[in-house]
Amino acid sequence: MAFIHFDESIKIINGIKIEQYKSKKLYLTDTLGYILAEDIVTDHNSPAFPTSAMDGYAVKHADLKLRRLIISSINPAGTDLKESVESGKCIKTFTGSLMPDGADTLIPIENVTVEGEEIVINEEVPFGFSVREIGENYSEGQKLISKGTKIGFADIGVMASLNIVSPLVYEKPKVAILSTGSELLELGEKQTSDSQIRSSNNYILEVIVKKYGGEPQQLGCIYDDKETILKNMELALSQSDIVVTTGGVSVGDFDFVKDVIVELGCEVLFKGVRVKPGQHIMVAKRDDKFIVALPGFAYSSSVTALIYLVPLIEKLQRGSCSLRTIEATLIEPFNKRHKKAEFTACSVSLEDGNYFVGFEGKKSGSSAILTNMLGSTALLVTDEDDESKVIGDKVQILLLD
Repeated sequence: MAFIHFDESIKIINGIKIEQYKSKKLYLTDTLGYILAEDIVTDHNSPAFPTSAMDGYAVKHADLKLRRLIISSINPAGTDLKESVESGKCIKTFTGSLMPDGADTLIPIENVTVEGEEIVINEEVPFGFSVREIGENYSEGQKLISKGTKIGFADIGVMASLNIVSPLVYEKPKVAILSTGSELLELGEKQTSDSQIRSSNNYILEVIVKKYGGEPQQLGCIYDDKETILKNMELALSQSDIVVTTGGVSVGDFDFVKDVIVELGCEVLFKGVRVKPGQHIMVAKRDDKFIVALPGFAYSSSVTALIYLVPLIEKLQRGSCSLRTIEATLIEPFNKRHKKAEFTACSVSLEDGNYFVGFEGKKSGSSAILTNMLGSTALLVTDEDDESKVIGDKVQILLLD
């Protein structure tokens, strides 16, 4: 299978159709960060009646010219007051209280002086002052939150006001993470040979999955043995929505992942993309489940996870991609070295609303330099037909935060 253009690989990812989305009801405060699977439509007006927005006195606006009004009653929030405001009188009313019948204006406490059973009006207010009208917040039958919204604290507050105890949300995809390589050491495992290296891929993938809305299942490191890989991948696929692997997709004698994917009966969507880093990326599908086989180098696997894994996590929830590509200005030259799409680590800063990028502290070398992701980092995005850039050129960058 020939390497395809990067744009073609993205087109394939975007064109994937999900046959059946998984959804469930969750208790309201547990839905933070989930994608809403239903429209939230109001069943009442808020407020349902004219309501006081401040502490003060409910009056007839025309009576303000009298300068002095009798306090006929008190109206705490939550009470069902039967008394009406009559001409020449007022009712002490508090924030959140229903406005008494007959009143059209609330004059704040700060604007009056209390003398016995009367108030003296020191400063008038406009008609309707501090009265929340019916439906000021929302009207009956209004769609307030759309299906597909990622739920934040404000969405939870609004749903609470609508007495929605358990909204319907899309299930977060379960993402099984496997790192292949006989040389890999788990976190905390003792090194016994100079040929062994510490695995970082499975841990960075775990937090990428968490950050972008999935539920990671950490399956650790496995040996470069075809039967071991087949057994573990089959198990992972049975208990997850996405299996993401690192290593084993290149052309080496011990790169078995690509062969196992075919043996598992998966449809290979693409294998090999003209992109740096990560040209041996492989994405496959079986029903509504996916295998994303990433390269073994840490920087490569991190970048390709952002490009291909994150959109799949969000697609399975009908979500929109939270990663943003924006325009920035180069403050250092950029040498375009490859006839491929490139994602190059760069330092990014924001000044007066404009983004600027350079390469201070970023090393040139192999796709294993994960330290290039440290600090305030973005990815400079260039197409395979782009040329080298000079200071002041406008470029596209992928923001990571």
